[in-house]
Parts: sequence; structure tokens; C-alpha cells
Amino acid sequence: MWAVRFFDAHCDTIGKILEDKADFTRTGDDAVELGDGAHGGDRPGTGRLHVTLPGLRAAGVCAQVFASWVWSEKHRGRELEVGLEKVEAVRRLCEEHPADLFLALTGAEVSGACERSGPAQSGMQVTRGGVSEPGLSVTKTAIIASLEGADPLQGDVDNLAVFYQAGVRLLTLAWGDNAFCGSTYGPGTGLTVRGEELVAACEDLRVLVDVSHSSDQAFADICPVATRPFIASHSNCRALCPSPRNLTDEMIRALADRGGVVGITLAPGFLSRSFLKEERPLSEAFFRAIAAGTESFEEAVRKSSMATAQIPRPPLELIVDHVRWAMNVGGEDAVGLGGDLDGIDALPLGLEGVADYPRIAELLTEAGLTAAQVDKVCHGNFVRVFRETLA
Repeated sequence: MWAVRFFDAHCDTIGKILEDKADFTRTGDDAVELGDGAHGGDRPGTGRLHVTLPGLRAAGVCAQVFASWVWSEKHRGRELEVGLEKVEAVRRLCEEHPADLFLALTGAEVSGACERSGPAQSGMQVTRGGVSEPGLSVTKTAIIASLEGADPLQGDVDNLAVFYQAGVRLLTLAWGDNAFCGSTYGPGTGLTVRGEELVAACEDLRVLVDVSHSSDQAFADICPVATRPFIASHSNCRALCPSPRNLTDEMIRALADRGGVVGITLAPGFLSRSFLKEERPLSEAFFRAIAAGTESFEEAVRKSSMATAQIPRPPLELIVDHVRWAMNVGGEDAVGLGGDLDGIDALPLGLEGVADYPRIAELLTEAGLTAAQVDKVCHGNFVRVFRETLA
């Protein structure tokens, strides 16, 4: 038996807190439904949170990346301002809960949060029989601020320093296409000259580069430019589910060879072929409506969210398939978790939020992974890359 801690490399919770006024201190069961708010994840939904303070405590989450998504299609001309507002909201969240959270700025702080433990208040002990009991808890959860998409830089590499000073330590180069990097939601363009400069600037400042959402060509362009490890914070295995947001085996190997980690995500359309098949036309309709201007962002979100909610949820066990595939391709040091909680409308059956993360550890254990392997996937691999890459 051992106490499992969790490091989650991507959630969109801050958008729902800031824009939907969702209550971070309440569980999903007793949270007030706030309606169809556009919170800023891959698929904005309601004001009910997947990631809450009680949930982080219950799961024993030692580190959580809070992504700030600012898409130019929604915030044209105000990207920098809105980006700083969201990052400041992450800082303020930590200040409001100083006994439980702190804004991590260094690799040592991230590593320390996942090494410290306390009395049996949160966290779960996992047994080979799948029985969970209270285990060791983390003292405080390290909160890491990230930008999801480089749009807030407004095409200027020098603006990265502004966000670094604000506390950002992870940059997802693209959500949609921007001045630096092509995305899987665009025509497939690669890394621009300014994008190469941005990768170099990230490495100089010790900001971790994230290639989730980057196009295949951009991924290929990043590989010879990057000199430090980079990650895919929330992407799965394309061999198992053919979403372009997932990584090919070649990509997983390239990322692993550079010391990086892929964060296996809970997004049903990246886990399940059948869910992807039903979701794909909804996603295409969403982007067509935004591009054509036939619907407002909020209208397109509402329509897409309601339709997505009607698709049957896939089983949680699929996450085991993606973890094992990624481990077989890239090795046990290259796989972690990046749930995309609060950035997706639907979750797999058997998981309603971050509080249920111990179930993932149980499934991995039942599938035959060793205790050391489960620890690496649940927190150890991301701790290593953040410790080595951040200043």
C-alpha cells in the first residue's frame, strides 16, 4: 500500500471562476448551477466546477496547473489585458486560500510540494485490491500559472517577460493559430520565425514549452529548435483515438527523447473513437459559426455544449489504454496526467471531478502497473520535468 499524490498539468478552472463566478470552495454536488457560461476551456460549459478546493484536498493533488485561455477570436485587441487579468485571478485564488494553495514560481517549489506529506486528512491509499483508504496528505497544493495559447503576447516575444513577472511558468504555444504557431484547429501551418524566437525566449526565462494544440508541422518545427524538455500538457495517443489533438507514436517518442512528458487527458473526444466520431461534426460547426460570424461566441458555445452533452460518455478505463500505449512507445518516464478539467463539458463514466482522481490510480494498479510506475504517471514525471526546467 502507498499514498498516491497527483500532479495535473492542465485545467481551465480559472476561467469559470473569473467569468462565471463559480464557487471554488464548494463540491460539484452542492455547487449552484450557474447556466451556460463561456469560461474559456476547450469546450466551455456551465458554472459547476470539476476542480474545487475540497476536491484537490480529497484527491491529494500536490500540484495543479491553472491555464489562462485567451482566444483572439473572442478578445480581439484585448488579449494582453485579459491574459493578465486571468493570471492575476490565479494569484488571487492562492492568496484567498493560503493554508491550502500557493503560487509556485520555481522548480524547487513544485518539487517540494509533492515531496512533503502530512497526517491522514486527504490523499488516498491504493491497494492492489482496489480498496481506497485515507492516506498521506500534501501540506499545500502548488498552483502553476500557464497561458493556453500565445495570443496574449499579441505577436510580441518581449511580452513573454510581462507574463513571467506576473507568475506564468508554462506556455501552451497555440490554442488556435496565432502569430507564433499553427494549431490543430487551423490549416496546419508550422512554427513561424517569431515562434522560433518565442521558444528560445521561453528557454531563456525557464518557462516550460507546451505543444498540446500545436499542429503536426509545428511540432516537427519545434523539435530542432528546443534545447530543453517540452511537454504536451493535455494530449492522448492518436493510435488509439485519431483526433488531430492527440500525438502520433513518432511525436511521443520525440517528446520522450527530449525528456518531456505527455499529459493523458480525460477529454472524451481524445479518449474514445466513438465519442470523437459523434463530437467531430459539432466541433466543426462551432468553428464554422465563429469564422462566419453567424453566431456569437456565447451562442456557438451554448449550442455545441448542449449537443455534446447528449453523446454517451465513454468508460474511464480508456485512460488506462492511453497510459499504457504511451508508456510502451515513450517509456515510463514520459507519461503523466493532464485532465483538461473545466475545459470540457463531458467526463468519462466513473469520474465527476478532481476528487475522483484516486480512481485513476486504482485502475492503473489493477491493470498491472507497479507502484513506482503509478507514482510516475500520477505525479513523478511532471515533477521531474518542472524541477529540471524551471529556474
